[in-house]
Amino acid sequence: MKTQLLIITALESELKRDALPQGVEIVYCGVGKLNAAITTINAINQFVPKRLLNFGTVGKVNPKLKGLLEIDKVIQRDMIAEPLVPRGQTPFCSHPHEYFSESFPASFSQSAFEEVRHVCGTGDSFVNASDPWLLDQGIDVVDMELFAIARVAHQKNIPWQSFKYITDDANEDSGKDWQERVNHGQELFLKALKEIFNSAVE
Repeated sequence: MKTQLLIITALESELKRDALPQGVEIVYCGVGKLNAAITTINAINQFVPKRLLNFGTVGKVNPKLKGLLEIDKVIQRDMIAEPLVPRGQTPFCSHPHEYFSESFPASFSQSAFEEVRHVCGTGDSFVNASDPWLLDQGIDVVDMELFAIARVAHQKNIPWQSFKYITDDANEDSGKDWQERVNHGQELFLKALKEIFNSAVE
């Protein structure tokens, strides 16, 4: 089975399958980097996609942001192996410690997301307190899956793109806020997806 676009999302509560346009496949990976990596590998083998598209929810570190964002770069925020290597890097590993998205062709260049893009920090923790390191790295938002998805996409030489909807402020209220807003980004993403899908099939 082959597909142009394959969406990887952690939970069905974030994006319903029956809301997607015909011809777009979605897989749900569950929460965390390990689940995301295994699911992405299996999904690539099954669907042989030309592009991967990640959609999910995030907490914001940059207080100026809101709504739906496109992610330009992702790093790993919870790999802490100092003093062997700086935080965010995996020791004795030749793979990149940051990954960059690959936007769609010029036909997609009019999108409002093309001009302003952001940095995501991925880790196996739900951020509910301030972390100065995140600010030092220029991280705008935090999630629990994207780095793993981007890592597999890079290894398989498949371009990826990610859109994230901000549900919370990555503070002590994050758990409650996320549960209340986990599905609020679906309609905004579907509008972006329509433009993406049209560009991908041209």
